[in-house]
Amino acid sequence: MVDVFLLIIAAIWLAGSCWRIYRQAHYYQIEEYMSGRYLRWVMSERARWLPNRPLIALLAAIVFTFMLVESDDGILMFIIGAVAAIAAAYPARVTEVKKAFRATARAKRLLGASFVVALILGIILFWLAGRVQIDGFLEARFVLTAVAGWLLFTLAPIALVLGNALMMPVEAFMRRQFVQRARVALAEIDPVVIGITGSYGKTSTKHALAHILNGRYKTYATPKSYNTLMGVCLAINNDLAHDYSVEYFIAEMGAYIPGEIEQLCDLTHPRIGIVVEVGPQHLERFGSLENVARAKYELIKGLPVDGVAVFNWDNPYVREMYERDYPSTRIAVSREAHPAHVPPGGPRFVASAVDETLDGLSFTVHDTQTGEQAAIVTSLLGIHNVTNILLATAVAVHEGMSLADVARRVRTLQPAEARLVRKTTAQGITILNDAYSANPVGIISALRALSLHDSKTKLLITPGMVELGQLQETENRKLGEIAADHATDVILIGQKQTAPIEQGLRQAGFPAERIHVMDSLREAQDWYQTHLQAGDTVLFLNDLPDTYST
Repeated sequence: MVDVFLLIIAAIWLAGSCWRIYRQAHYYQIEEYMSGRYLRWVMSERARWLPNRPLIALLAAIVFTFMLVESDDGILMFIIGAVAAIAAAYPARVTEVKKAFRATARAKRLLGASFVVALILGIILFWLAGRVQIDGFLEARFVLTAVAGWLLFTLAPIALVLGNALMMPVEAFMRRQFVQRARVALAEIDPVVIGITGSYGKTSTKHALAHILNGRYKTYATPKSYNTLMGVCLAINNDLAHDYSVEYFIAEMGAYIPGEIEQLCDLTHPRIGIVVEVGPQHLERFGSLENVARAKYELIKGLPVDGVAVFNWDNPYVREMYERDYPSTRIAVSREAHPAHVPPGGPRFVASAVDETLDGLSFTVHDTQTGEQAAIVTSLLGIHNVTNILLATAVAVHEGMSLADVARRVRTLQPAEARLVRKTTAQGITILNDAYSANPVGIISALRALSLHDSKTKLLITPGMVELGQLQETENRKLGEIAADHATDVILIGQKQTAPIEQGLRQAGFPAERIHVMDSLREAQDWYQTHLQAGDTVLFLNDLPDTYST
């Protein structure tokens, strides 16, 4: 009977460990199935790799079990062990999920392999626990089973990593098949491929260019922020394949490590490349801005000799790429240069008379090569969008559209999803949704857009900027200093990561009573819906994934 009791306790621990693996797979998926990144996330906080409740339950079980010394009451020991296992393994309540776990085919394979690993680990641990026999101490068997179960539960993240390692050959094979299918589909359609890269601004520039080109040509752009090898392949295989009417294919190209953009170029063979910005986004992964620049330049190196490269002249790292003399056809744009004082070999498309109101942006674009100019008017907010539109204009004009054609298309251009999108709620509160991401350039545009509103309350809600490496604390402190000039109230989400922002706000003399630190986006939403009135404005600046949840 004792063996049956121990088996039931072991089964409870195993079930709880499998459930923890399932929960952890959500974060593994957010980290794009990269074990190193996932393990760094797990180890960054003690409660992630050593949760409190299972440890407390184990210690309580040990104490209560040894209180029964010499009683030999197996049933009572079983009850203590089972209750402890249930208390330890019972899933904690999830307060907020921003991006739900997607049960994709890969995720299911990962879970299946990880459950098998957990079962094998469980068999080994419980077998080892059962091998220890202490005559006259029945409680020792229950204690050792509980310890084995706790170890299994604690090692659930390792089981997930081992499961992923087991599936790597399978995933590599399926990945090759998927990429080859996309390669064949793209070769059959043979559109002009335009690659877009940069630390930020990729999606907005892609969105603008697709809208402009669709005024004359059939153009398809990768959806949302699909900018990895698998994301671009997914777009090709699901949407582009068999559509022989497509003349232009715009591929957004992102990178977390060197070589990723080179892989995308090998797949798509772009004839036109756009480099938007080089900045500290994902700096902690690249290590330096020079490494970021080298990674982005992989797009230009991937162009043919007779290809076309378009550069943002205002960014010094991007300008240096322009000056490397490859390919022979290079076009630079600038919103900072004066059209009458462009140096020889300088930017071809230049903006002047830039103005931003609540109705959007207006400016004049000058083609310094032909002398033509056109008035650009758009409902887009954010001064950075001037650069994005100029980059799109350069490609469109090179491909045969006139500045007048571009101007007409830009008038109907709408912002990309969660990129400084403005709307008014039924309660009359204006929402500025810039929640997709935040970077040192974009935050200035977003805060300036907040300042444009003639509101009694101008509320900033932000978790700050992340993945900026050594610059993260400095840049977030600057965010606080800048926000003090544009917002009347600030809600910071996540006490630890937003501490530099609060410091910057206080150094700038921002009223302490108008700074609110909260644990979740949901709390922030509840607060503004309770305290704000019609006519007030809220800026949502960045929205971090669940891996940054407290």
